[in-house]
Formats: sequence, C-alpha cells, structure tokens
Amino acid sequence: MTARIHIVGIGDDGLEGLTGHAKSLIASAEVLVGAATLLQRIPEDHPAQKLACDGGLQEIQDCLRDLPDRPTVILADGDPLFYGIARFLTEVIGKEHVEIVPHVSSMQLAFARVKESWDDAYLTNLAVQPLDRVVEQIRSAERVGLFTTEAIPPAAVAEALLDRRIDYFHAYVCENLGTPNETVTQGDLQSIRGQTFSPLNVMVLIRRTGAADLPKGQWRRRLFGNPDEVFLQSRPKRGLMTPSEVRCIALAELELQPETVMWDVGAGSGALAIEAAGIAHAGKVYAIEMDAEDYSLMLENASRFEVPSLVPVHGRAPEAWKDLPSPSAVFVGGTGRIVPALVAAAAERMASGRIVINVSSPDNLVAVQATLDQAGFQVEVRMINIARGQHQMDRVRFEAMNPTFLIVGGR
Repeated sequence: MTARIHIVGIGDDGLEGLTGHAKSLIASAEVLVGAATLLQRIPEDHPAQKLACDGGLQEIQDCLRDLPDRPTVILADGDPLFYGIARFLTEVIGKEHVEIVPHVSSMQLAFARVKESWDDAYLTNLAVQPLDRVVEQIRSAERVGLFTTEAIPPAAVAEALLDRRIDYFHAYVCENLGTPNETVTQGDLQSIRGQTFSPLNVMVLIRRTGAADLPKGQWRRRLFGNPDEVFLQSRPKRGLMTPSEVRCIALAELELQPETVMWDVGAGSGALAIEAAGIAHAGKVYAIEMDAEDYSLMLENASRFEVPSLVPVHGRAPEAWKDLPSPSAVFVGGTGRIVPALVAAAAERMASGRIVINVSSPDNLVAVQATLDQAGFQVEVRMINIARGQHQMDRVRFEAMNPTFLIVGGR
C-alpha cells in the first residue's frame, strides 16, 4: 500500500459543500471507500471502484488490507479527526501514507446555528459512550454537544436527564445540517422528551444562567473521596474547589483523628469539610466560606450527608475565625495573593498539628512554602497530576485535569 491515501470529510450536502481541493481528490480517485450512506453522496456516474464498509473497526481494517494499489479516497463524516475514524486509520495505514482533508463538523455547524461558543463545551458521541456516563458528565457542564444515535435519540437523552432531576438546560436539536431540510428545534427538556427527530441530528444543551448542579440521586456513600457529582456545587462560577482525587490526598495528609478540631478555610460548597467531619465525628470541623451562594450550597450538602460535627461559618477569614477554638488541623484552598497571608494567620493559631494548602499557581506555591518555613513548620510539597479515563469508540483516552500543588506543613 504505497499510494497516498486521502481521508476526505464530507457533509450532508455532499459534493456541493466541499472545497475545490476535496472535490479534485474525489474526482481523481480510482477507489472510493466509505459507509454506504457516504458513497450515496457521490454521483452514480463516478468511474471509481466503490467499496462500501459499514461494519466496525475490524471490518474497516480488513477492507484497507485488501485495497488495490491505486489512488484512494476514504470518505468520512464531517471532520474525520473529531469523533471520526481518522485516528484509527492513521494507526493502521501509517501517517506517512495519509492526507486528511476535513469538512466542517456537524457539531461545529450546530453550535453556529444556536450562536453559542463551543470552546469550553462537553462534546461526545453517544455511539461510543454509555448514556449513564454521559448524563453524569452533563450534570456539571455549562454547554454540551451530543452526537445522538437512532438507539439513543434526543428524546431518550432528555428522559435520562429528567429522571435524574437535571432539568436546568435549554435544549436545541439540529437536524440535517447543511441540507435544504435543515431544522433547528429548541425548548426545555420536557418538550424535547415528547418529540421525534431525524437520525441525522446534533443535540446542544445550554445551562440556564446561575443554575447549580444537582447531586446524583443514589450512590453508595464513602467515608471520603465521594464522586464530585454527588455534591451540590456552584456552576458555572467555578464548581468544586477540590476534586475527589485531591481531596483524598489532602485528607490523608491532615492526619485527622475522631476528636480533631479542624478549620477548612475557603470551604466552597463544603465537599472536603463534609468528608473531614465524617472522619472527625467526635471533634469539630469549622467550614469557613464568605461567598453567600457557596455557603448556602454547603448547608444543603451538609444536610444530605448528616455530619453533626460540621460547623458552617459564613464570613471572611481571618476575621471569621477569631472566636473559634484553635485547630490541630487546617486546610486552606483558594487562589489569589491573600492565600499566603491566610496561611500565616492560621499558623499562628496552631500549637501543633498539620496544615495542608491547595494552590494552583507556582507563585503561591513558593510564597506559602516560605511562609510555613518561617513559622517553623516542616514542609513537604506535592504536585498532583490527574487524568481521568474517557471511552472513545473501543479505546480509552485520558482527559487531564489542571495540575495542582499541595503544600503540607507539620509541627
């Protein structure tokens, strides 16, 4: 297979929507390979040999193995590198034998039709992702783009979301994009649940302004490290301050005992403080938060988890802790220049114990480390890089979270 193979993206509008370069590649091809629905978009009088390949990845691989050594174009939907087959094909054929000519993705067209940015959206394909996993990702997203399937149409997506009380999205269903039959339907999830749509559709979900995430309805509660989605959290402002993986490490480093008195400074919606209170069940965990919205969410989360040792404190540190008992464990999370000053003030109240600070910037890392050194703490630093696995077709890819630093002090 020495001839260069071109992977050409094609839209629902067929040859009319292609660039001149893409048209010339298809016109000069002696072999055209693709799903039967894509081959139907090529004029019948095209002289090329047409090889329909509608099966899974193994059938595609078998088809490629038997390709004649002639100029070949493989047709793909939209952008072959966006939930398409280009990644698989380049691994099978070899990148040196392939040229990729993308078309506008129908996902890109859908967001253009509803006039919403998609640079921070959660995008996925229900053909390669289980619906339950997708729904849990949607729970905390601000914008969502879904390639639906005949087995999981927009109505089924709406039904699954509403069953989990996720009702805070405005929905658009974009059908037959780029064709004369193009249609965009919009409404709430309740109205989408009762409608049927063309199989060629993209579903876009936009979170209503100010809507908070609803927690997962049923889960097996853990002592710590509960999934992020079981907590009410403020969106789209910032979400949970401390993801579950970082929470686990921070709680371990705090060395909590049943009678511990702890402060959580900048507690957000309370995830870490609530789990700390479950460990320090005979002590007290004071969760200090100045933001009224996050404080309200913390109260609701605390009610759901039933942790009587948690004491929510609404106020700005350090003023908010002046009347609190001195802690033997302190967690500080947050951003901005005030973090080192808060650490210094908290350290003054600690006769002994552990302090853990979670920061995301190297500047704060250096400043906090210097502050703890000056206060006489023995300091250790952790940089945490977490990547969560996401299934894509029959493979797993890893989606990296932002790196974070934990500074641990003890005396």
